[in-house]
Amino acid sequence: MRTYLVVIDETEEASIALRFASRRAMKTNGALHILALVASEGFVAWGGVQATLEEEAKNRAEALVSSAAGTLFEETGIRPSITVREGKGAKDVRKLMDEIDGLAALVLGAAGNGVPGPLVTHFAATEVGNLPCPVMVVPGSLSKEEIDRLS
Repeated sequence: MRTYLVVIDETEEASIALRFASRRAMKTNGALHILALVASEGFVAWGGVQATLEEEAKNRAEALVSSAAGTLFEETGIRPSITVREGKGAKDVRKLMDEIDGLAALVLGAAGNGVPGPLVTHFAATEVGNLPCPVMVVPGSLSKEEIDRLS
């Protein structure tokens, strides 16, 4: 099955990418895989504080993904696969890309203005020639109607 991978966080561009990918999956009878990365807090002198911070970050990421998955199911009928992992960058996304069978595309959203974002910069430039699938970059300036029409 063709699977579209979307990395989400709390940014508007992530929402745009998720909307586009879910519509593509629906129209192509594909699947959707959502990845949320939880940044490690680094070293904190008190281990209990560090564990609490990391647990809170993981809980926020899981709540974000659950909310997105619920909305997706209501709008498209698609139940996405969900992965929540510790990590924060392109290396962690690439690791998951290599694990997904039938990966159709990595779908990323670019900021509406200014720098497109670190994942877009990395995957659309630095590593684009070595990827196992195409990269779809959804412009952040598109409206919901435009996204629905283009997907």
